[in-house]
Amino acid sequence: MPLRKKDIYLGLINQITRLMTERPPAGAMSRGGLQQCFVAISFLLSLLSSPTQAANIFLDWNVAFDRTIKPVGEDQPVITINGMFPGPLIDSTTNDEIYVNIFNNLDEPFLMTWNGIEQRLNSWQDGVKDQIGSFFYFPSINFHKAAGGFGPIRVNNRQVIHVPFDKPEGEFDLLIGDWNSSPFKLTRTFITGIAGIGPVTHEYMLINGKGPYNNSWGGQHESIEVEQGKTYRLRISNVGTELSFNLRIQNHQMILVETEGSYTQKITFDSLDVHVGQSYSVLVTANKPVSEYFIVAASTHPSLDISGVAVLKYKYSTTQPSGPLPVGPPPSDKDFSISQAKAIRWNMTAGAARPNPQGTFNVTNVTISQIFILHSSYARINRRNHFTVNNVYYFTPSTPLKLADFIANGTGVYQLDKFPVNSNNAEVIQGTFVASGIHKGWAEIVFFNELDEMNSWHFDGFGFYVVGLGNGEWSSAARETYNLFDPVVRSTIQVYPGGWSAVYVYLDNPGMWNLRSQILKNWYLGQELYVRVYDADPDPAKERPPPGNLLHCGIFDGQI
Repeated sequence: MPLRKKDIYLGLINQITRLMTERPPAGAMSRGGLQQCFVAISFLLSLLSSPTQAANIFLDWNVAFDRTIKPVGEDQPVITINGMFPGPLIDSTTNDEIYVNIFNNLDEPFLMTWNGIEQRLNSWQDGVKDQIGSFFYFPSINFHKAAGGFGPIRVNNRQVIHVPFDKPEGEFDLLIGDWNSSPFKLTRTFITGIAGIGPVTHEYMLINGKGPYNNSWGGQHESIEVEQGKTYRLRISNVGTELSFNLRIQNHQMILVETEGSYTQKITFDSLDVHVGQSYSVLVTANKPVSEYFIVAASTHPSLDISGVAVLKYKYSTTQPSGPLPVGPPPSDKDFSISQAKAIRWNMTAGAARPNPQGTFNVTNVTISQIFILHSSYARINRRNHFTVNNVYYFTPSTPLKLADFIANGTGVYQLDKFPVNSNNAEVIQGTFVASGIHKGWAEIVFFNELDEMNSWHFDGFGFYVVGLGNGEWSSAARETYNLFDPVVRSTIQVYPGGWSAVYVYLDNPGMWNLRSQILKNWYLGQELYVRVYDADPDPAKERPPPGNLLHCGIFDGQI
């Protein structure tokens, strides 16, 4: 098998380094020779870090309904990808180019979203640039997410970038989320206005699409095998539609090391809260007697006592897990969860997609160009349910916003800055909510949750610095409590009932970007807006032009 260029470059670097570090005879290598070696290594490292060394990954996915899987033992349609539920792992490395051909075998439209993957330079389609970390994909229209179609994404470091922890023995993806035995009833429930503001009564918590250990219908449970004395990386994602969960492993601790593309300071937890749309990496060492141990993901909703239960199985174990399930904090203990969230901070000395430390760019002295204060609320109008942002519930036009912006500056489709971003609209109204974002400006976004349920927010195209969380209504005095030194950068932030979360975001990515609730019913019923980050410079290095096969639809149907 021929050697790849990367292998050749690494081999040359190793040889040159050996020459420099082995003790040579006196005078064998001059100062000029050492300098030439440094230059040679720098050149080879630059070749290794070049995007041209990235791999091209081609995937063909067939999306279909399957009634034979029965994750909870009932006859229900589950969305599979190539017959798999959850879908196949996308295992990639920074700068890889991934081409996914999706063939829709459903009897309705289908749209895939790559959660947490920033679309850099190209808001016409999803893409990966300068990222590492743990993410997932999921379908994003028609309540499809409640029926499956999700799967894990790993973006690994390039070999030349140091990972701030020892290489684990292995890695496991844990996709965990709430599940209902009749997911498509959810759509009808909310559209017809049958349900009020209360939460859907979810019945199960699945782990990798499987029911809990020793379930009543005799279905499979998830089991991961480890070897005593070895350390493993668990990549955990909340792929559910509404419920946060607390994860714990019987008699084992977890060391947090990464969240959604950011290496964190190492923190040891007995349990970890994971909110809808969020992903984490933890290290777990199999340092207990050879046996089997419970892994529990328990809902943190105070009135929904459901748990997913998997098994951590030691190699050569001949015993079953035993004893009570590990207990976490009380679901009503919001203070515990907020304190834990505040403790999650950026590892300022670690590199990520690039060799420079994450902390070379921080928010200590940034100048804020604009402020968004976004109130999440609920309204029931004409016996219909609506979730709002600043008293506006989103109307989806037939013409895509990006297309309208490109062809006609939005004319006939939306009116820019029609609705307030710092206060509530005078009355609850439906509208296509599009706000201006100042290109290359820093925005402060404050999410205030007027609901008595947990919320999560996500901003396509950007990661944001989580500078503050708190109870009660936000005021400017809360800025005194912000962490501006080492706030973690992530793509989804939780907002506690009756509380607020504040983030900073650098709007350096031109395009039309969706800012939305990750709670499926909230998003589906209007809790979203778009931020238009505009740069008049047509330089493709800032934003690529639209693809040649761009479809003209909506009011531009038939135009060339």
